[in-house]
Amino acid sequence: MPSPSPKPTADDLIAHYGLEPIPREGGLFRETWAGPARPDGRPEGTAIVVLLTADDFSALHRLPTDEIWHFYLGDPLELLLLAPDGTTSTPVLGPDLLGGQHIQLTVPAGTWMGARVATPGAWTLFGCTMAPGFTFEGYEHGNAADLTARYPSEAARITGLCRP
Repeated sequence: MPSPSPKPTADDLIAHYGLEPIPREGGLFRETWAGPARPDGRPEGTAIVVLLTADDFSALHRLPTDEIWHFYLGDPLELLLLAPDGTTSTPVLGPDLLGGQHIQLTVPAGTWMGARVATPGAWTLFGCTMAPGFTFEGYEHGNAADLTARYPSEAARITGLCRP
């Protein structure tokens, strides 16, 4: 039986998947599947793989449909979720299922979401799936001033997860 491959590095994964920057949001990604187009032009569904490193983050954004996040490899990923009803949560994607981390997490439509690799981690490889599928027209980029006014208890995290 062959010996297992060594643990991949972030650079190995970037090369293996041919990852490219995600416009505005941050991180590196590749779409791995898009279903057939619906009458409105959106795909039936989409799936991507994403790599975030410790020196980057997924900026706060929201989408018009649910998005399912899937943990694959690497270090835990901390999310910040800002719900339309004013509540907030900070779930963690990662391998420690019995310790409260998630390997799969659904972010409801209209929820502001952002993420970064948990300290002291180096990188996280995860995926996101949507049905109907993602389009850039449905992406809404977060504004730090607007979000801190609406969710003042999370002002520091919001500021750290927003880009101009």
